[in-house]
Amino acid sequence: MDPGQPPASPAPGGRHPRSLRAHAGTLVGVVILGALLWRLGTGALLDGLRRIDTVAVLAALGIGVATTVPSAWRWQLVARGLGLRLPLGPAVADYYRALFLNAALPGGVLGDVHRAVRHGRSAGDLRRGVKAVVLERVAGQLALAVAGAAVLLTLPSPVRSGVRDFAPPAALAGAGALAVVLAVRMNRPPSRRGGPLRRTLAEARRGLASRRSGPGVALASAVVLAGHLALFVVAARTTGCAAPPAVLLPLAVLALLAMSVPLNVGGFGPREGVTAWAFGAAGLGADTGVAVAVVYGVLSLAASLPGAVVLVVRWYQGLRTEAAPPAAGGASDGAGPPAPAGATPTGPGRTAVQDYSRPASSVSSAKYGAKFSVRLASSAFPFSAEPREGRPMTPDSV
Repeated sequence: MDPGQPPASPAPGGRHPRSLRAHAGTLVGVVILGALLWRLGTGALLDGLRRIDTVAVLAALGIGVATTVPSAWRWQLVARGLGLRLPLGPAVADYYRALFLNAALPGGVLGDVHRAVRHGRSAGDLRRGVKAVVLERVAGQLALAVAGAAVLLTLPSPVRSGVRDFAPPAALAGAGALAVVLAVRMNRPPSRRGGPLRRTLAEARRGLASRRSGPGVALASAVVLAGHLALFVVAARTTGCAAPPAVLLPLAVLALLAMSVPLNVGGFGPREGVTAWAFGAAGLGADTGVAVAVVYGVLSLAASLPGAVVLVVRWYQGLRTEAAPPAAGGASDGAGPPAPAGATPTGPGRTAVQDYSRPASSVSSAKYGAKFSVRLASSAFPFSAEPREGRPMTPDSV
């Protein structure tokens, strides 16, 4: 908040409605965890946590590399489809930082918001930057939905019989709804068939399903999903669960689907509740399910620890940039010649950040020309983007 800007008036009772809504998901996650621990006890949970050893942490770090690099590549492909250039190296670093923030902060989406806003501002198009992250997360959720449906329908699971009974009516209902939507759109006058929805669908097609980006997005999503399933198996083995992978895979899919619900504390909450139910229905014990889910969360946090290193390094670079003396001949106290066009301002509270270059054919219009180029200036505090600057993304389950 700017020093001269007055604070927003709080709602009656001293609470901001937006703050209450933002913390509602965290509160629900805390309630779910508390109810599970009160009902099942902490014995199996503490035993599972004590079993985490160096081998499990190293396995989590290795799986983290095998999932984060393809995730960053998927983000790069989607951004390129939208006309934004995103180098793979910075994309990997930003993705690691986002994973760490998602795992360490309540809500599970703040890291995605931060990388969306940072990339959008650096590329000179905040809207497209946010949309690239949204579509990248959508690609992961689509891969999880397709693979999850295949696993739950083919492998023995607590929900296979219910899914088989529910799938045909759901498919018919979906087909009917799609037919109604298409009929309404076809009956519209030609002048009203365009609009924001059509533009959004066109951008989604370019980012996810074009010939240039579609195969890579599908491959990266499959690799990322396989990595998360492998981490779930590692968590199960760490807690002492000896069930075969064919039994654990449907349970892992249910846990990942539960993580998509934005009612959690750094991923904890619905995942533990659904896993406890699934393990109990499979005859493996509800307390074992809670232990596996919690160990999975701890190993996921361990896999994201390189993101903490990225945060510290960039925070230190920001401090050094702020402490650096002004360049010779530069303006001092408002005096001197103006800075050249396109230069990044530096000084107290302003640090130069390397922006993502962007192709001239896509965004170098009069709106985004060099004269009006936008560069991200981050403060010395590493969490420079506020959640309100972007639309909440799906939690980082895949």
